[in-house]
Amino acid sequence: MNMTNELAKQRNRDAAERTLMAWIRTCLSLISFGFGLDKIVAAIKSQNGVAGHAGLGVRLVSMAFVLTGMVAMVAATLQHRRELRRLTGDTFTFHRQRSIATATAVSLTLIGAIALAMLAYGAFWR
Repeated sequence: MNMTNELAKQRNRDAAERTLMAWIRTCLSLISFGFGLDKIVAAIKSQNGVAGHAGLGVRLVSMAFVLTGMVAMVAATLQHRRELRRLTGDTFTFHRQRSIATATAVSLTLIGAIALAMLAYGAFWR
């Protein structure tokens, strides 16, 4: 047992834990934002005397945020488990992996583009 290797593995394990915690915070924010968006729009509508539900567009965007948060959380958890499994072996080598952050950023960009298109459609064609 090489003490330097074991300490390096512990640092990598700690880094993997911090990364998972960051993903948990990010996913919780996405889920909370999606849930809150729907509830805030419904509350505003009910204040104005309209039925207490958000419109279909707001519901779809809200569900997209919640779904993105859920999928990213599953992906981050699976990546974390794979990383810990790799660390337990004697030969730890770098493996290029798909970026969860890039996939999440692309998803959020698509959600934003769809939301922008729905806003533009509502502004110009109503």
